[in-house]
Amino acid sequence: MKQLSQIYLLLLLVTMLNGCSTIGYYSQAVSGHIALMMSGEPVEEVLSDNTTPQGLREQLALAQQAREFAAQRLALPVGGAFSDYVQLERPWVVVNLVAVPEFSLEPHRWCYPVLGCQAYRGYFSLDDARAEEANFLNNGFDTFIGGVTAYSTLGWFDDPLHTGFTRLAEDRMVALMFHELAHRVVYIADDTAFNESFATAVELEGLRLWLSEEGKPGQFREALGRLARRNQTLALVEDFSARLEVLYAQADSLPDQHLRNRKAAILEDLALAYQELSAGWPEPGPFGPAPVSLNNANLALFRQYNQHVPAFRQMLRNADYDFPAFYQAVEALSEKPEPRRSEYLAALSQRFEEHL
Repeated sequence: MKQLSQIYLLLLLVTMLNGCSTIGYYSQAVSGHIALMMSGEPVEEVLSDNTTPQGLREQLALAQQAREFAAQRLALPVGGAFSDYVQLERPWVVVNLVAVPEFSLEPHRWCYPVLGCQAYRGYFSLDDARAEEANFLNNGFDTFIGGVTAYSTLGWFDDPLHTGFTRLAEDRMVALMFHELAHRVVYIADDTAFNESFATAVELEGLRLWLSEEGKPGQFREALGRLARRNQTLALVEDFSARLEVLYAQADSLPDQHLRNRKAAILEDLALAYQELSAGWPEPGPFGPAPVSLNNANLALFRQYNQHVPAFRQMLRNADYDFPAFYQAVEALSEKPEPRRSEYLAALSQRFEEHL
């Protein structure tokens, strides 16, 4: 009955929207999410089915333990999330399209009910994403389409487990569950850096506690290693983004072809710097294995994530790892104007020191 009421809510949302293109987009989003919800089976039934492969059985059992840990230890609002399982026939659940003008690092923004404006648009169909991408390419935009392992409906619906989770290594699956559940706690329209940094902080600290209780602290050091490599990449991207911004500021005074040539040279230098940086890493970095091809869209998307992770981890430390108190502090911060939020988080980031 609850699943049907959620479907009615989705359909009602579509009927409230105006414009053919808007209805077309939301129709695919609603039909895609309904298909995902309707194809789910209760995890308990999958576990009790003798034909369920042993590897999947172990992952689902672990996911149920992580779900309970999230509710009890991390005080996350689990509700009915991850109580169903969906077998996907593709490696991603949705794909996101990012589009950025040729001489800018400010992405195009799509605005949605409740969610506010975001610098990406999600599609359940790759063909639909490519059709929208073609419109931007025809207008000279840089674009990027990337597969998304999981997404959160912010507690509006009971998000299922699916193969995007269960195909991951155990620690990464648990971390992703904590991350998506954290989006149910607080969400600010139009502030992706705040939302994603908060969820990543909960993911990391939740994983640290989980692995400590499981007697596997070494795996947390691996997670920190991945975070360190992402931060190194972010520092590199910020350096080259600053160079691009200086160039793009001259768009009104320089010929387009000169701008294109200089832009291409800067992006090529960034790709080479990334290749050199990642040469000794034990696994591919955030942009994948080198050599890579980068554009404004890649950079704009990457810069939005992880910016405030140290600050939120420091906030949790200040709360003596009392998660409900931490969430209250984050909610209070979310109500402040964006400049004050960013200033406060920047100061906290300077104070954070990694766990030894």
